[in-house]
Parts: sequence; C-alpha cells; structure tokens
Amino acid sequence: MADRPNPIPLSLDDDAVSSLLFYPRREWVDENPRTEGKDFLIPVSGGEAVGARFHEGKRKGPVILFFHGNGEIAADYDDLAPVYTTLGINFMIADYRGYGRSTGTPTVSAMLRDACDVFLYFRDWLSKSGFTGPFAVMGRSLGSAPALETAVAFQDRVDGLIIESGFARIIPLLRLIGVAPIPPGITEREDRLTLERMSAFRKPTLVIHAEYDHIIPFSDGEALFAACPSEWKRFLKVPGANHNDIFLKGFRSYLAAVHELMKQIRTAK
Repeated sequence: MADRPNPIPLSLDDDAVSSLLFYPRREWVDENPRTEGKDFLIPVSGGEAVGARFHEGKRKGPVILFFHGNGEIAADYDDLAPVYTTLGINFMIADYRGYGRSTGTPTVSAMLRDACDVFLYFRDWLSKSGFTGPFAVMGRSLGSAPALETAVAFQDRVDGLIIESGFARIIPLLRLIGVAPIPPGITEREDRLTLERMSAFRKPTLVIHAEYDHIIPFSDGEALFAACPSEWKRFLKVPGANHNDIFLKGFRSYLAAVHELMKQIRTAK
C-alpha cells in the first residue's frame, strides 16, 4: 500500500457526526435466491464484515469499484447495474458497516479503512477469477471520501478515478446536515481531507457534478477538479440537475463521460 498523505483522522468519529452523516439501512433478504449480481461479505477489522455486490460485464472489460451515498445500499443499484454491464463494464458496489448485509456500526474512520480492505479483497478475487481489464474507483456523494482514500492508497494498482457529487470540504457539509457546534477536534486538516487526497492522485480522473446540487454545492466539484494534478482529467457539469436526479437528467452525457474515461484507462494500461 502506498503511503497516505496523512493518517485517517479519528476526530471525525465524533458521535454527533456519525449520527447525522450516516443513514444505515438493512437489505431486505427474502427466501428466493437472487438472480442478479454476486454477493460478498468481506472481512474487515474488528471481526466485522462489509457487504458488496458484483455485476459482471466482460472478463476482459474494465472494472469499477463503486462507493455509494450515505442513504443508499448496494442493492439499490440492481436496476442501474445493467447500464454498466451492457457496456462491458464490471460493476462492484460496496456497502459500509451497518448498511445492507454488513455488520457493525458506521464511522468515518471505519468507512475509509474498510474501503482499503474491500479493495484488496476484490482485486485478489478478480485476479483469481480471470478478470483482466483496467480498474477504476468511483464514489458518489459521501462515497467520494472512501473512493479517494482507496485511489490514493493504491495508486499503483488503480488506473482511473470517478468522483460524482463529491464534497471538497467536510466542515460546510457537517453544518449543512446539522452538526452544531463543529467538534473541536475537526481542524483545517480534517476539513480539507478530500481535497488533500485529490491533490495526490495523478491517474486519469473524471469529476461529475450537478449544476443545482442542493446538498453539495457545484463549487465543490469545481474545487475537486482544480485540485486534481492528473494530466488527463475531465469535468462534466450536468445542467438543470440536483443531487438526486443527476444520473437521470444527465444520462447520455454521464455515460459518455464514463465511457471516455474507460477508453482512456484501457489505452493507458
């Protein structure tokens, strides 16, 4: 593993932060066997396990490891996954502690640490299963933090990065969700955590943000893009969209931008 720019800040594990930042939801598991996707329970620290679901595209096609938003679970992407797999992209969605089929309780440090464990497990499984395509990490909203953590920590093994609706600074986000006062342990360094990570990633990068995002301002997407030092980087503004309808309103341009990144990392690999 490559060195992180700075260690994971435990100050972000404040109870007030966790209670307002995370919205864990269990997956309803019925008695009928699943027909879509392959489910995993990936061992992480403390004897816990994180759930993930894999949707197969093509064995030689590119792979996306996706980290979702704070109110979502992996199963929510069952309907969306075929959009990626029909393009030949292998799509793996990872949950957080307490989400979906996972055990445990979510915290920021656990989410970031677990993302690295999920990456290592998944890369090993892909290799043993004969998947040989280039590898990208993708994060939406809250998922931008574990995506960046993983991309930087394993930069030598990650070919590309996609950040959708990502946040540039943590303190304005905490204020928005109602954390008041801001815990004293959250300093300027913690505030700029994602910007710091983005400034350390030098592989092909795509940043996507909604013009009228009502949760994470459009300026955050611009700031993340500006911080990226990659020689190949693209920014997609989705006109007229907000935080929750960005994929629907930007469907064609969104997929075209993802396809462009996939083409770039396939060429570079």
